[in-house]
Amino acid sequence: MDSLRPADLLLSPARVLRRWPYDRPLVMLASGRAHPRWARWSIFVEPVSWATGDSALDILDGVRCTGAAATSSNAPFERGWIALFSYDLGRQLEPAAQTNGGAADDRRWPDISLARVEGALIYDHDRRRWWETGRARGLASKLNDVDAGTDEETFRTGLLRSSLSRRNYEETVARILDYIGAGDAYQVNLSRRLSASFSGSARALAARALRASRAWYGAYLELPDGRAAISLSPELFLQVDGASGRILTRPIKGTLPASRDARELERSEKDAAELHMIVDLMRNDLGRMCATGSIRVAEARRIETHPTVHHGVAEIEGMLRPGATVVDVLRAAFPPGSVTGAPKIRAMQIIDELEPVRRGPYCGSIGCIDDHGNMTLNVAIRTMALSGRRATGRFDRLEEATLDYGTGGGIVADSIPAREWKETEHKAAVLLSALQLNRRPRSENVGFPVR
Repeated sequence: MDSLRPADLLLSPARVLRRWPYDRPLVMLASGRAHPRWARWSIFVEPVSWATGDSALDILDGVRCTGAAATSSNAPFERGWIALFSYDLGRQLEPAAQTNGGAADDRRWPDISLARVEGALIYDHDRRRWWETGRARGLASKLNDVDAGTDEETFRTGLLRSSLSRRNYEETVARILDYIGAGDAYQVNLSRRLSASFSGSARALAARALRASRAWYGAYLELPDGRAAISLSPELFLQVDGASGRILTRPIKGTLPASRDARELERSEKDAAELHMIVDLMRNDLGRMCATGSIRVAEARRIETHPTVHHGVAEIEGMLRPGATVVDVLRAAFPPGSVTGAPKIRAMQIIDELEPVRRGPYCGSIGCIDDHGNMTLNVAIRTMALSGRRATGRFDRLEEATLDYGTGGGIVADSIPAREWKETEHKAAVLLSALQLNRRPRSENVGFPVR
């Protein structure tokens, strides 16, 4: 690993998160469970600058301008961008997907937030050692000196509320089934938003949530405007190798609580059909920027077990056309097909019509794009979005903030509304664990009180 320098750091990634200096911003991509292919690295950076806002196409062109010649590198990430693409970026990339009126933009999350990185502190879960590169060199020794008492930072949250009650959600599922029956769509991903007041350490929440989820594609970002995002995603949206041009996607469809037998999910014809539809959609999206004949389904379906759920997963790969860039890939494939439906644009229109609020970071994508043309992005499911006021002189603490968490599922012709509601509860289990909410409120015979 000649592109990296060993770092003399004895802390775990979780401890680094909790001990990162409060007066220095933090952006982190975290692998919660070691896997040699999907979850080997955790990356900690202090951004040198930000590009953020709603002029999405201009910002994407800026990423294009920073690109260097693609080369092979031993480092997973040296210099480039850590990116957060909100789901609503899809409104600019696919203008036809909008409807008149549409979901309310009550949180006003920027469509794109890009952190410029000139060095990183990197943990290799396979070798169990730290490395540092670029401007991050020397950071490890400073972290070793941080007072361990800072690990005790805490946070408080208020009562969780849902953007759709159980009745409203099930009625909306029924409306989608009418659209499917009329031939408008084959599958539509419907979600609802859980919200609560928040104050205290966003890093403490991130540490607890990442420990509970052990997500392969976790992330924590402190944005410059007092927002923060915590992603606990198990899903790989896009992986691009800049040297070879190889592109890979691993869509997830089909969910069962981890307490149940995974063979139930494996035998489910409904869940298998759901995934098959998204495989076809992703093959089509990749076909917009891949060489003819290069796309193949490497794995049609497998069942993967995560700490709180089982999932059905597929794997599709292809080779980029000569001259195609990661920006071309984003324009062709965003937002992820597994969180929209099929056909994609019509499904997005139905989502915009029926969901009461915009999704923001949820169902968007978080990951890294380096100066060699490599890119790894998750699908930002299991994602918390914190909006509020940052405490004076501290990047970690938020005051008078709101925590939002989206949860949903794919609706197909044989969906049963009550079961679809239950699936949203299963997918919220990691949030409840992070907030240490183990009992249902007495006021509702559902997982959450509603407005």
